[in-house]
Amino acid sequence: MDNAQLIQNFYDAFAAGDAEAMVSFYADDIEFQDPAFGPLKGDSAKNMWRMLLKTPGIKISASSIKADDQTGSADWVAEYTFSLTGRKVTNHVHAEFIFSNGKIVKHTDTFSFWKWAHQAFGLKGFLLGWTPLMKNKVRRQALARLSKFQS
Repeated sequence: MDNAQLIQNFYDAFAAGDAEAMVSFYADDIEFQDPAFGPLKGDSAKNMWRMLLKTPGIKISASSIKADDQTGSADWVAEYTFSLTGRKVTNHVHAEFIFSNGKIVKHTDTFSFWKWAHQAFGLKGFLLGWTPLMKNKVRRQALARLSKFQS
C-alpha cells in the first residue's frame, strides 16, 4: 500500500469510528501533536483516538490527501458536539505525516485554536481563545480526560 492510500485508510477508519484500525497505521513509538493535546507519544497518542471516538455522532471527512515515500498531508473536518458545553463544532484541520516501514511515525494536526474555542465555548472562547491561558487550560483538561481514560 502506498502512503497516500495509508492516509486514506486512516481517515476511512476514523469516519467509521474504528479506533483500532486507525491506530494500526501508527508505529509503536508514534509521535502525535495538536493544539488541544500538545505532544503525545506511543500508547498515549493511540489512546487519544480511542477516547475521542467514544464521542457519539462525530462526523469526519478527509480531502487533499498527498504523500510520497517519506511524508504526506491531508485536510480533514470533524463535526461534533463538544461534550463540556453541548455546543456544535466544525473543526477544519491540516495534518502532516512522516512514514517509516509502512507506518505513520509522526502525525501533526494544526487548526485555529481560536476558531475552535469560539465554537466550543461561545463568547468566552471568542474573547479568550487566542490566549495562552485558555489554550493551557483546555490542554490540561484534555490531558486529564486522557489520563482518566487510560487508567
